[in-house]
Formats: sequence, structure tokens, C-alpha cells
Amino acid sequence: MPSCKFNSVMAILIALTMSLAQAPQAFSADLVPPGNRHAKQPQIPGASTRRTQATNSTFDAKYERIRDLIADDARLRGKIVSVSKLYEIDPIHIVGALVGEHTYNVDAYDRLQTYYVKAISYAGERFQFEHDGESVVEFVERPEFETCKALSGSAKLWGCREEVWEEKFRGRKVAGKSFPDDRFGAVFFQPFYAGQTFGLGQLNPLTALTHTDRVNKVSRLKKLDAGNASEVYKAIMEPDSTLAYMAASIVDSIENYRDIAGFDISENPGLTATLYNIGSSARRAEMLAAENKGRKSRGQKPKLPSENYYGWLVNTHEEELRAIIGR
Repeated sequence: MPSCKFNSVMAILIALTMSLAQAPQAFSADLVPPGNRHAKQPQIPGASTRRTQATNSTFDAKYERIRDLIADDARLRGKIVSVSKLYEIDPIHIVGALVGEHTYNVDAYDRLQTYYVKAISYAGERFQFEHDGESVVEFVERPEFETCKALSGSAKLWGCREEVWEEKFRGRKVAGKSFPDDRFGAVFFQPFYAGQTFGLGQLNPLTALTHTDRVNKVSRLKKLDAGNASEVYKAIMEPDSTLAYMAASIVDSIENYRDIAGFDISENPGLTATLYNIGSSARRAEMLAAENKGRKSRGQKPKLPSENYYGWLVNTHEEELRAIIGR
């Protein structure tokens, strides 16, 4: 090889080596350690307390009931472990969400077959997701949602629609029509009564629609359509599919906090349970990122994500719940 050609090749190799050395490292997030950030349990909402009192029960009794249901049902535990492996998460996250929902929102059912019966009854109903006579399918065709149409993927699409609702419709009067000061999911996706969720995972229909693309890809389940409400309810009522939607929701929260806020919450089930409870993980990750940007500019340490009352319970009982999974 001529000297000049050899020198040119070496120069290219050196340049490539230097550029690779200077390339940004793979994305890494700060690990949030296990356990609670709060020394005492944050305040439990009055609505949850009233629901529990109305059934002559206690939070402790409801916790023990769902804990025992999982502990005594080897088939359910097997399904939780299987779906967690499929979605590449620790099964403690699904168990934590189940425990939180059935402790603070509803009582656990003795037999999972109850959910099958309800699923069949809802599948036979003729209803749609709507508000004041306007279906959600029609509603999202309003010009305010135009920017969302370019987005691909159900999570981004419905996330965008939620943002538009918050910014332009919630509690406002638009085109002569007044809209409630409430969440998008509560206004359009709870046709029977406010605060309604269903199934073993106590899922809101909007949550299922948001994660339908991931569930379709990973679990090979049929994609859901907001225009077919009965199919959405069937998906969230049937135990096997509801576990897949739970897992997809949890994965989404972990990814959002990693990619947006720079925190790895994958080892803290209380945080994933909190986000499962309150929803809107992307928006909350953005808020935390903005807050920490301000703290950094003031020379302060970043604020770690923290659990709510629901996640606090999960972290408090993590050791016991992990022992149940390992049976």
C-alpha cells in the first residue's frame, strides 16, 4: 500500500476512534432505591375512606383479603409471573397494583370467575363512550385535536388527546358547550358512574385504549377501538387480558420516568403502584423534570419521585408480598 494511501486510511481510523470515544454514553437514569420517601403514610382520600366504611370493612381487612387471594391462588400467581416475564418487569409491580386497588378502591372477589360473568354481561350491552350526547370518537375530530393526528402509537395519541382536554376543554366553555372540570377518562370513559373502574386490575377504559398497541405487540391481543366500548370492557374484565394491560401501563410509567425525568423506578414497586393509581405518568415525569431543572439552577439536589398513600402501603409490605410471589 502506498505511503500516502496508508496514511489516509490511518487518519480515517483515528478519526473514527476519536468520534466513538467522544460519542454520548448510553442513556442512564438515577436509580430510585426501594422503600418509602415518606416516614408516615400520606393522607388517604376521603372517598376511599367512605367507600370502605360503607362496606363495614377496614383498610387492613381489605389488604389481607387481596393478599390472601393472591397467596391462595397458584394459577393467578403463575399468570402474574408469566405476564411479568413477557413485559420484562418484576412481578412485584403487578402484585403491588393489585394490592393497592383492592385495598383502597374495591374489595377482592373470592373467585376470579366473577369477572368472567361480568365481562359477558358487559359485552352484551350496547353503549358508547360519550359525554352529553357526543361520542368520544366524534369529540376527538374537533379541530383542537388536529396536532394529535400526526402521532403514531396509541400511547402517544391518547396522551396527546388528554393534554388537549386539559388545556382547552376541562372546565371551559368551547363552541357554546360547557365541559366538566374533571379528567378526560372520567368524563368520556365512565358511562355508568363516576370513578368507575373494572376487573381484577380495576382499569379505566382509557388506560386500556392508551396501551392497546403495546399489548397487541407483546401479547398478540386484538387492538381496541374507542368506537367499540363493549370490546374494551371485555378486555379489561377478562383476567388474562387485564393482567397484560396492567403490565403495559406499568412499563409505560417506568419508561416515562426513565426517559423524561431521568429516574429508574423499576426497583420501587411503591412508585409504580402510585403511578398506576394516579395515571398520567408522562405528564408527571415532565413536571418532575421541570422542577429538578429549577432546583439544579439554584444549586439544590434533585427531588426524587415519591409515593402516595397507595404506594406507601405497597412498599411497607414489599417483603411479605415478594414472599407470596415466590411460593
